[in-house]
Amino acid sequence: MSEWIECTLGEIANVQTGPFGSQLHASDYVDFGIPSIMPKDIGQRLNINLDSIAYITEEDAQRLDKYRVKQNDLVFSRRGDVEKCAFITGEMNGWLCGTGCLKVEFFPNAEVVPQFMAYYFSTRESKHWLTSHAVGTTMPNLNSTILGNFPLELPTLPEQKAITAVLAPLDDKIDLLHRQNKTLESMAQTLFRHWFMDETAVDWEEKPLQDVLKIAIGRTPPRKESQWFSTIPSDMKWVSIKDLGSSGVFIFDTSEYLTMEAVQKFNIPVIPENTVVLSFKMTVGRVGITTEPMTSNEAIAHFKFNENTPFAKEYLYFFLKLFRYEELGSTSSIVTAINSQMIKEMKILIPDATTMTQFAETVSVLFDKIKKNQSQIRTLEKLRDTLLPKLMSGEVRVRL
Repeated sequence: MSEWIECTLGEIANVQTGPFGSQLHASDYVDFGIPSIMPKDIGQRLNINLDSIAYITEEDAQRLDKYRVKQNDLVFSRRGDVEKCAFITGEMNGWLCGTGCLKVEFFPNAEVVPQFMAYYFSTRESKHWLTSHAVGTTMPNLNSTILGNFPLELPTLPEQKAITAVLAPLDDKIDLLHRQNKTLESMAQTLFRHWFMDETAVDWEEKPLQDVLKIAIGRTPPRKESQWFSTIPSDMKWVSIKDLGSSGVFIFDTSEYLTMEAVQKFNIPVIPENTVVLSFKMTVGRVGITTEPMTSNEAIAHFKFNENTPFAKEYLYFFLKLFRYEELGSTSSIVTAINSQMIKEMKILIPDATTMTQFAETVSVLFDKIKKNQSQIRTLEKLRDTLLPKLMSGEVRVRL
């Protein structure tokens, strides 16, 4: 667009590398304190995931003051998933741009809307530029020079504000639904703990999982034969550990698909709708529930109910999610300790029918709401992701 401005990121912002390992050691991290943002903490929606974030003391934060972030900064992953970017909100003021990240602080006189810039870097074209310009043979790496050379084509300030005004409410609604789902799942989990972990009845018995339901394991076609794999959503969804990590309670989408020919040729088990699945290799203990017939790789087990299964899928979901898998292993490494036979022999508590019915009726309402929220999130994300590249390219203009 003729009135749009061309520049590089380094011309409108200071790009700074986070502290190196020599400045912040593993022993410096504490249980509570100032959050230190690492690449793994940067989410898929420009946000920061606090689930496993590390903390440092206030003293260390002051010592590393130049690496602290403030509202309207951006934080990028410097290594690995270099396309990941987070937008710093007011509640994150004073957090640390940690090891493995880059901080972007816009100059006061730069004619940019910082939140607009966060959306700019979330487009497919921007992510492709970052990944294609990263260096390193084993792991992609960015540095301040590379990121500073990122080419920008920016609309006028009023149009940046208008575009942000279109996209931000969608993200706000998405974040609200995610927070609501987290609360709903926490409520259901609290009920599970109270009814089945804190106050169990003495006459409830334990049985191996394989005695009360059928357990099957997924399968992977030969990876070198690419014709069996697909990115077409109309093909069979193929669940991976990564998908379980990002799906929420219910699995709606997968990053890869299998052709129907592959499913038939390699006799890959089809997982029915409303089936609980569990990752038991590499990353152990991720749990989800399918929303349609799907398949999975061999690191994921699924649990088929029958007419005699004495509990609800919500009960199994929390049993698997809260299970202490380290107790199954005979070695120090949980990666090598867990196998499918161990999963089948896991002992599950069998409550009486009345208690289970009461639990299922109560919790199923919460799970239904979670599922509806996830469906709405998908709709909003598709709308946002459809609008985003059109707005950023100027194909769709916002009336000022």
